[in-house]
Amino acid sequence: MQTSTIIEIDGIFLGAAILLDGPARRFYAAHDSVRSLHNETLPDLAALTRRVAQQFQCSRARPAAS
Repeated sequence: MQTSTIIEIDGIFLGAAILLDGPARRFYAAHDSVRSLHNETLPDLAALTRRVAQQFQCSRARPAAS
């Protein structure tokens, strides 16, 4: 069984960070705002969480398409 950590920002579930070999984590996206990061691998949980948070905050700042 692989170990995973939930990533949520402001109470919104965005996805999970799945532990790979060593400290590396792969992102499993569950929210449309961060779907482009699905399966992205970063060296550790902190780096992955920062990347997901950045993408999420950018998506909130963009006006909705009409």
